[in-house]
Amino acid sequence: MLEFFSSSVRIVSSERAAQECIEVAFPNGVPENCRTIIFNATLGHKLDKVANTVHKIIPSVPVFGASGCGVTGREGVGESMNELAIMAVCGLKEEISTASVTEIYGQNSYEKGLELAKRLQEQVSAINTIYLLCPGIDIDNALVLKAFVEVFGEEVTIFGGTSSDNMRGVRSYQYHNNQLSEHDAWAVGFADSTLKNITRATHGFTAYGEPLVITKAEGNRIYELNGRGAWTEYTNRLSKPFEATCGDTIPIGALAEKLPPNLVKEYGNSHILRVVTKHDGEVMYYPVTCQEGLELWLTLRDENLIFSEQQRSLEYLRENIGNGKPVAVFQTDCLARGRFLFNRVVKDEIISMMHNALMVDGVVPPWLGNYGFGEYTRLGGKNAYHNYSTALLVLYR
Repeated sequence: MLEFFSSSVRIVSSERAAQECIEVAFPNGVPENCRTIIFNATLGHKLDKVANTVHKIIPSVPVFGASGCGVTGREGVGESMNELAIMAVCGLKEEISTASVTEIYGQNSYEKGLELAKRLQEQVSAINTIYLLCPGIDIDNALVLKAFVEVFGEEVTIFGGTSSDNMRGVRSYQYHNNQLSEHDAWAVGFADSTLKNITRATHGFTAYGEPLVITKAEGNRIYELNGRGAWTEYTNRLSKPFEATCGDTIPIGALAEKLPPNLVKEYGNSHILRVVTKHDGEVMYYPVTCQEGLELWLTLRDENLIFSEQQRSLEYLRENIGNGKPVAVFQTDCLARGRFLFNRVVKDEIISMMHNALMVDGVVPPWLGNYGFGEYTRLGGKNAYHNYSTALLVLYR
């Protein structure tokens, strides 16, 4: 059976932070059957230095990392420039699979997603849960998920998200196979038949005004909105100049797609949100494939709705877990729900709500979270991509 161990720290030195995380996660020493280390780090840390330190302590273990705007763990939330959080997975070789690919972009997202999924499946065929990490800038997440579903089927849960920077939309980082990159993807598959999983995502924003209509698009690139240059029309609606950066628009510019009626009740909202993390002149890079004629609304955050929907999400998880006991929690949050949305006190309250709902005998289970650009979790019985949401995957027995 797989076992999970986690920790998070705020330490300036990347080497010391990694060492401290390992010591806290494994107070009785690192087990011989440690199979994988997954870590999230804010931009003050060098991902390769973190990984090199882990390799020195546990030489044979594969290490996978991602950059983010903040981390969450059993210890709470951290959003300084020097936050590090890890999750260690221990167990039998046949219970875990890892794989990675290089140079994934919007135009080759399906091909690279298929390559990654096949590599993962070749190692272990009985995978039932996948943690997926992709770059947060210029990628078509819908095509990546399509490729994974073709290989594994819709019944296999795909969870995770995309790496991020500090909301500038400049570059995000991934670490795998002893290399640091900006456009690579990796995945960890779990094949422990004793583990069950359940996921949920929620955001708490409301759409307003008249929609922006995509009038020219190809793949995940939007060229025109309402018959005008896409970036001009978008920034005009936000009362921003054309020279505005993605760092200016991400906190206030969540775009909303209308959901079909059968998903509205489950999601707790009539819209699913999208983020723009890159633009090239007038061209906006959408995070999923988009079609001409699609209507996009601007949104406003509703703090009461954020809390009430988070509570409803936790009630759903707790009800479905029943008498089961959570053994690990993976959390992916949009970075816009971090310090750019709430002050520290409010975020601590939200994290505390999650911890209290999923405790086992008064103890928070191993927990790993990241503030990234996007989130993978299920909606309507299918794997889906979200933005501006809090998404949780609970592994339980």
